[in-house]
Amino acid sequence: MSTKRALAQQLGVVAGFDDPRAPLEQYRTPPELAAHLIHLADLRGDIEDRTIVDLGCGTGMLTLGAALRGPERTVGLDVDPAPLQTARDNERKVASATSVSWVRGDAENAPLRPDRDGTTVVMNPPFGAQSGNEHADRAFLETTAAIADVSYSIHNEGSQEFVGSFAADNGGTVTDSYQTEFEIPHQFDHHEDESRAVTAEVYRVEW
Repeated sequence: MSTKRALAQQLGVVAGFDDPRAPLEQYRTPPELAAHLIHLADLRGDIEDRTIVDLGCGTGMLTLGAALRGPERTVGLDVDPAPLQTARDNERKVASATSVSWVRGDAENAPLRPDRDGTTVVMNPPFGAQSGNEHADRAFLETTAAIADVSYSIHNEGSQEFVGSFAADNGGTVTDSYQTEFEIPHQFDHHEDESRAVTAEVYRVEW
């Protein structure tokens, strides 16, 4: 198993969005954050020889991080075709031993029917931080509860009650959570800073 630092270095070549869309909250997951999440999942036995699904995969940061850790199968799903093309280019850069199936589809009605037992979801869904888009991550969690037996997801600060309640209402249990920093670059008109670090939260849920 490669170290967390080595994994972050491998993911450093993963390109972000060429033309990010604000309504979809398209931000590149920082390589260090992705490496930490995937490394923890691997240590818990939630990667190797399992099916990994990344809902809202964007340009493939979490998908490819998982693919580098020896899963049986890896699937990246996104509604936007442009980042999926970038994700395919990123896959060639990373050159993992596990190939990835890139699927265009909406996380709310994902065209996926994996065996729920043995499937891990890793995802950085929209935080729903913009007005009118609150809890945009709910649909991602609904799909996760239907297709996976364990998940790792990144959410906005202050999501503990929401994620915990949702999991409990859908037969799941939050087993682990931790805070992390998420670097937001200046890429939309409403951004005032050159870049800004926001506090995010990562949750592991057994469904």
